[in-house]
Amino acid sequence: MAEISQAPVQLMAMGTEDAKCDFKPMEMYRRPLGDYDVLIDMKYCGVCHTDVVYANGRTSMFMKPKYPAVPGHELAGVVEQIGPKVTKFQVGDQIGVGTMIDSCLSCKHCKNGDEQKCKKTVATYAGEDWSGRAAPYPATREVPGKPGKKEKGPLIGGYSTKCVIFERFGVKIPNSFPLEAAGPVMCAGITMYTPLKDHGAGPGVSVGVVGLGGLGIMGIKVAKEMGCHVTAISRSRAKEEIAKRAGATSYIATAESADLAAATQSLDIILDTIPCDHSISPYKKMLRDSNSRLVLLGLCPQMVGALLAANVLGPRSTVTFSITGGITNLEELMALCDKAEPKIVPQLKIMPVEELNNIFTILETSNDEALRYVLDLSTLNKETASRCTSSPPKMNAGEKPISGGDVMRNCCSIICGECSPCCCWHCMTCGLCWSKKSRSKVSASE
Repeated sequence: MAEISQAPVQLMAMGTEDAKCDFKPMEMYRRPLGDYDVLIDMKYCGVCHTDVVYANGRTSMFMKPKYPAVPGHELAGVVEQIGPKVTKFQVGDQIGVGTMIDSCLSCKHCKNGDEQKCKKTVATYAGEDWSGRAAPYPATREVPGKPGKKEKGPLIGGYSTKCVIFERFGVKIPNSFPLEAAGPVMCAGITMYTPLKDHGAGPGVSVGVVGLGGLGIMGIKVAKEMGCHVTAISRSRAKEEIAKRAGATSYIATAESADLAAATQSLDIILDTIPCDHSISPYKKMLRDSNSRLVLLGLCPQMVGALLAANVLGPRSTVTFSITGGITNLEELMALCDKAEPKIVPQLKIMPVEELNNIFTILETSNDEALRYVLDLSTLNKETASRCTSSPPKMNAGEKPISGGDVMRNCCSIICGECSPCCCWHCMTCGLCWSKKSRSKVSASE
């Protein structure tokens, strides 16, 4: 094996200097290759709405961006070099990387292949290295605007030409699977597959998918392949044809009262992919019984509220959440997508990196074509700057940063949904997570 260079890996990345999300090419570095590291020659990276929310600073309450920010957690490329102790990959392998790049490796969750549940999980671009296995380069930097004060360097996501990854968090992509489609499987695919598997999806199970963007359409395809009866759910009938082409057997337009009435208590699992503040009440009424589950997947106050509520209600709550999936599930999903006839691939649009601002604008609107947008990283080089002529993306003016108050109102609504109105009103205005009165009512209802 050739000797490993101890020099940092030079690369080009698409980054934004601030929350305006005006992306430009930047020269950056990744850490030198370690014993268990894989150097990836990046070919493609999908663009997820979470990238938009993060780069725009709307996650600052719990995930504050460090600028310049380089998002991207739908990575696909080819192994260029491996560390001397790597056993999972060989040079030339196709490889994908998803939403996380490290965890403790020793807790019960990590041992079960559920690394996403580990308390020390490191997100691909929004996390902070603690072990050295996800170290940025340089490891520290001066805090912007605070001379003399140091902080850990920002992690670089997938909008880049090279990536260095700890081998455990890479996923081998079969040569028979189109590499350009692999990135969205790492995020959209696993986001849908994990809750389907966790909540017993299979033949005879009725699954509803709320929100028919690229994530929802991918969910329809995965649920169908698992043998489920799939119902697509959207505000209007504009995306009915797209949903049925993807495999949906039924369709609910929530703006039509007749559809809502017919859908009452009809679904076993509902996957809600909406990534902005919205009411979940119509979907709760569609749940068949107390064993059915409404799973919130989009990064919004409702999902974060469900995350907090789970600490009180545990697995008995009919409203729950899911955040990505572990490496074992990701490898299972990759095999499922590759072996399906036809193969399960997201509906893609591959675009040059200079279109990134425009892609962000599309994802902030309704994504009418229900596509997953993928960056062609062969278009990222020093000459890219001259082609980056688009204005900064048009952000959704009505979508404010997720606040503690929004989260707690949704948390309390989930916990105390069956309580008296006065109790719920107190819960949602007291400024605490929930009142003693509410807590006792929840306990009494068990």
